[in-house]
Amino acid sequence: MHSLTGGRGLLYGGDYNPEQWPEEVWQEDVELMKAAGVNLVTVGVFSWARIEPEPGARDFGWLDRVLDLLAGAGIAADLATPTASPPPWMGHRWPETLPVDESGHRLWYGARNQFCASSPVYRERALALVTDLADRYAGHPALAMWHVGNEYGQFCHCDDAAAAFRAWLRERYGDLDALNEAWGTTFWSQRYSEWDEIITPRRAPYIINPSQQLDYRRFGSDELLAHFRAERDVLRARTPDIPITTNFMGFFKPVDYWSWAPEEDVVSNDYYPDPADPQAAVRAALTHDLMRGLAGGRPWMLMEQATTGVNWRPHNLPKPPGQMRLESLQAVARGSDGSCYFQWRASRFGAERFHAAMVPHAGPDTRLHAEVRAHGADLRRLASVAGTPVESRVALVHDWPSWWALEERGRPSDRIDPVERLLEHYRPLWERGVSVDVVPPSADLSGYALVLVPNLYLISDRDAASLTAYVRGGGVLMVGPFSGVVDPRAHVRTGRFPAPLREVLGASGEEWRPAGGPITCRWAGGAEFAAHTWTELVRAEGAETVASFASGEPAVLRHAYGEGTAWYLATLPEPGALAELTDRLLADAGVTGALPELPPGVEAVRRGPVLFLLNHGGDTVRVPVPAPSEDLLTGSAPDGHVILAPRDVVALRSTHLGD
Repeated sequence: MHSLTGGRGLLYGGDYNPEQWPEEVWQEDVELMKAAGVNLVTVGVFSWARIEPEPGARDFGWLDRVLDLLAGAGIAADLATPTASPPPWMGHRWPETLPVDESGHRLWYGARNQFCASSPVYRERALALVTDLADRYAGHPALAMWHVGNEYGQFCHCDDAAAAFRAWLRERYGDLDALNEAWGTTFWSQRYSEWDEIITPRRAPYIINPSQQLDYRRFGSDELLAHFRAERDVLRARTPDIPITTNFMGFFKPVDYWSWAPEEDVVSNDYYPDPADPQAAVRAALTHDLMRGLAGGRPWMLMEQATTGVNWRPHNLPKPPGQMRLESLQAVARGSDGSCYFQWRASRFGAERFHAAMVPHAGPDTRLHAEVRAHGADLRRLASVAGTPVESRVALVHDWPSWWALEERGRPSDRIDPVERLLEHYRPLWERGVSVDVVPPSADLSGYALVLVPNLYLISDRDAASLTAYVRGGGVLMVGPFSGVVDPRAHVRTGRFPAPLREVLGASGEEWRPAGGPITCRWAGGAEFAAHTWTELVRAEGAETVASFASGEPAVLRHAYGEGTAWYLATLPEPGALAELTDRLLADAGVTGALPELPPGVEAVRRGPVLFLLNHGGDTVRVPVPAPSEDLLTGSAPDGHVILAPRDVVALRSTHLGD
């Protein structure tokens, strides 16, 4: 990120699609960008048909003029490889490049993402275009970053994909005996006797083998990653000093971003909070923390967001004045060095005609565009924040293969949603101003005082040993229900659960019992509290019972182990009880928030030397703050407190000597 922000400060801009507009509009666009403080635009994401109007032809003239215009204005280009949406001529001439769904239906051109990543023809033509693009623009003064593809996530079930799946399985298992063992094919007479019998998990009469499904998800993520790498390597060979990214999509189930993030130079994300979601601010904060985790704690980039309403929800609420700024600065507070939007100018035609933009249909003389210009000034005032870290003593564990495995059909309940469980545990930390890193189960946990594992249905022996060693060494661990259930093959671990964590938790279970109604629990020696959805029949094996079900059986357990402490939940506490539990966990770990007390709806997060306070609530509030300090956004010096109106933000830097 430093190569992008050095000399520019925080990045500001959006997707720019000049091919949708006559050239006389381009000069106006650039003048408006300069006035708004835009310093980076993404160009060419969906321009394949414009660059290659027919097979083998090249039309770079228009793109030359666009990039020259941007360079002349001092605006950098995040130049995209336009391979996310092939032109109609490809599907027409080579229909085998088009994706096939699990029912065997071919999906046709006329929208976007109509490609199979396993298609040799698609790969050949895509890499040829990327090669020519890199050869032409290597060294261009506007080129600051490469943007490979767009929002990867589409899988395919065609014969080419099946062949690639078989090759992936051969490499993973070596022979059919090992594959049959891993997939448990003695069940339902599914044993494979030849490699050619294996296909992708297509539509079948009943529940498909969950181990096969899990491997197909792994393969699909890896196959898309292989294509990303192929394009990346072409670009890197020709422009080794230009950083490369592709845009993630938050908690996006199809693609394992833990495996993708190390393969790119800049982690970037597309995120669109829903104005109708009462948890939007918390959900956004959690997603931003995931991106920072994917970036290894380093700065990342918000590549896409919306200035106001989008077009793809059934009922698209607009954002009130100030909401655009609030959401953008929330990302900056949580480690983003870029605040960009889809898109610069609202489209007149196509599927996204009614998606908001930085320049709306009504033009620049609008409230919205005035807010866009004002926000550019905000980001310039925060230039010193670029590159600074967000330090956290709490980690929240999330794993894609466990997510995939948990949500296969045929489980005790479909109401154990791993992302919602993350959000439940994250919210009380957010309310207390406690910074959180989202990490994979394989992460080095030694630097954290508290590690939360709301659900880890699938766990490897190595990761279980790592969690155990973390507690033994003095850490505080919380494990939620229905964890440690299966191994990496999606085979149930036999014995009392969670088998690989039984020692560290000092407890074990024998029955999973989804609940048909409200659940009553009681803290030991204290008040009742409510839980929901799920119970387990467990027994203490060295752990103390912190809370019990009405039957007297343990619901929450705490176990002193080695130098640390492990907690286990056998149910899903309601928010009030979860908040009380969080306070106990924080006390065990010796962790406090950014400020002693926060009014409801106020988010507090410290990034480097700057304390951000963001008011997501509907009331004007008074917040005590350290003094002396300066608000970077206004230049004011609060005298021991700040007044935050709804949707207001302050960015406080201490003015103590030496700070």
